[in-house]
Amino acid sequence: MKTMDKITEISFQIILYAGNGRSCAMEAIQEAKKGNFNEANRLIEEAGNELSKAHGFQTKLLQEEASGNEQSINIILVHSQDHLMTAMTVRDLAIEIIEIYRNK
Repeated sequence: MKTMDKITEISFQIILYAGNGRSCAMEAIQEAKKGNFNEANRLIEEAGNELSKAHGFQTKLLQEEASGNEQSINIILVHSQDHLMTAMTVRDLAIEIIEIYRNK
């Protein structure tokens, strides 16, 4: 597989798992609004698992770069990194929002 094709494939994996994580975090907030804290907790855990998968793909790229294998950068890779960081922030904020609902 060509290097650019490999990077694009990894980028789409990052986008996929980050998107799943973000969706779970947003669903967790909705469950907390309804008072369903067990389900909110489960969804936050699932969000963490999905984000860990995305982070694993990101780590592969970082390790390759650190090993001296320069990586080509394309807009899809940049987008995937933006998507992952945003999803991680949403998860962190969802945890705080759920705590606010829990303590109402």
